[in-house]
Amino acid sequence: MQTKTMRIRLTRTLLPAVLVLAMIAVGGGAVAGTTAPSPASKIKPVKPAALASPDLMPSTKGLMSTVRDLVAMAPRATGTPGGKQAAYYVARRFKAAGLKDVHFETAEAFSWKASGASLKVGGKSVSSTPIEHSFIKSATQPSHRTLGPKGLTAPIVDIGSASKAPASVKGKIVMFDLNFELPLAVIGLLTEFLWDPKLQIVDPETLFTANPYQTSLKTTMKSIMDQGAVGAIGVLSDYFDSNKYHNEFYRQIAMTVPGFWITKKAGSEIRATLDAETKATLKLTADREKAVARTVVGFLPGESTDTVMVQSHHDSQGPGAVEDGTGTASVIGLADYYGALARQPGATKRKKTLMFATFDTHFTGYQQHRAFAEKYLLKNQTKYRIVANATIEHIGKQAKIAADGKLKVLDQPEPTGIFENVNPLLKAVIAGAVVKNDLRATAVLNATPLQAVGMPTDANFALLAGVPVVSLIAGPMYMYDQADTIDKVDVGRMRPMATAYAQIINAIDGTPSDLIGLMPGPISTALGKFILGLVG
Repeated sequence: MQTKTMRIRLTRTLLPAVLVLAMIAVGGGAVAGTTAPSPASKIKPVKPAALASPDLMPSTKGLMSTVRDLVAMAPRATGTPGGKQAAYYVARRFKAAGLKDVHFETAEAFSWKASGASLKVGGKSVSSTPIEHSFIKSATQPSHRTLGPKGLTAPIVDIGSASKAPASVKGKIVMFDLNFELPLAVIGLLTEFLWDPKLQIVDPETLFTANPYQTSLKTTMKSIMDQGAVGAIGVLSDYFDSNKYHNEFYRQIAMTVPGFWITKKAGSEIRATLDAETKATLKLTADREKAVARTVVGFLPGESTDTVMVQSHHDSQGPGAVEDGTGTASVIGLADYYGALARQPGATKRKKTLMFATFDTHFTGYQQHRAFAEKYLLKNQTKYRIVANATIEHIGKQAKIAADGKLKVLDQPEPTGIFENVNPLLKAVIAGAVVKNDLRATAVLNATPLQAVGMPTDANFALLAGVPVVSLIAGPMYMYDQADTIDKVDVGRMRPMATAYAQIINAIDGTPSDLIGLMPGPISTALGKFILGLVG
């Protein structure tokens, strides 16, 4: 009741402002730097020319062909065969597009694999999935841990939605509600421009549904471990009827206890009969091994080495169609487009170099993201000066939780945000590209206040480092789930999104490098290096 009251109050406060914004919007071969291609790379990329439309921008069919290729390799998690295959696939596509100096940037990371997993409560089996990256020894070391054939049996203590566990949980298994903490209404406070002609975003259910990647997991698990609990059962209380939730590894905390996800329905059934005598039995073997993380990089040289970076991530823990088959396909599609333009008779070089990159370690601690930022942004160990970042993630259909708890996928786009901290003229270009390409339910968000604290996109380290960013992201309910399958892709939005980004990239290319951001380049860079140094 309290939650509903709070939502109503927030709606009354924010809805008029959002409606005004909406009304305004309505009016307006071998790869360089690698070994030979892996035998695991069985999918042969088609030639870019076969996928292009007459204007050289890849067709919808071509972009979706790439998404399907990536889904066929899943899971593409760091350290898995699919992850390695995806990196080699992207590298081959970059070479086919005509990019130069195609290579891997590598870093040491970790893979995580669960086996022999099961959960029983009161002697009855409960459908569950291990909490990803739980039951490890430390954040920086590999480990092999097992509960053995008999498993771990202990009493259950239910703390519900509490973020802090009481001392009474010592030696027990804690059951807790996982809360999704960042609703669209909060992100919307950063809105500078909104294109929402059908008023899709201002639907209260949409406004107050939180994305599945900003959660209470870190805070709750730390409290559970600090109080000496021996295990955890996470109830996916804000989720649809699935326990196939693949959480990220949040490097700030090593989850040393074993944990399992269960659905909201299963949690309610357990709570209906739970008492002080109820015990749970956990069985789990968790292997965490060192792995090579690969970021794929390629370049189209310009008149200068001032560089615009076009980015996404190719890894996934499930099928990863929307996250981030769509982002990777978009980056490859733009590489094909600009590569084809460069091969046209009489083509002139762009003013700035274009760098295309797809990252690994999105789910396993961002080790490669950090290593990349240190090399290219903090220590400037290459000839390339990255002056802007254009990132694309998650082009999917909107989904809601139906009355029966099932996932209901709608035939409309997931509300999308473009975080940016560029100058006013480029802000206008972004808004114009959104409208011209009819990217409905899209908000342009001011990322400048986030430079000191970070933002929830793959371009986070670029922003922290003081690089002007144009970072597109959406947070569909299914994005961390096995349900992230090819049918969730918003097919009709793929080509318009790539086209819009090409228009934005072209405008950035024509802007003096030190004037791309809201702050002059040298000042932004100095501040960014200070911030990036602080976060380690």
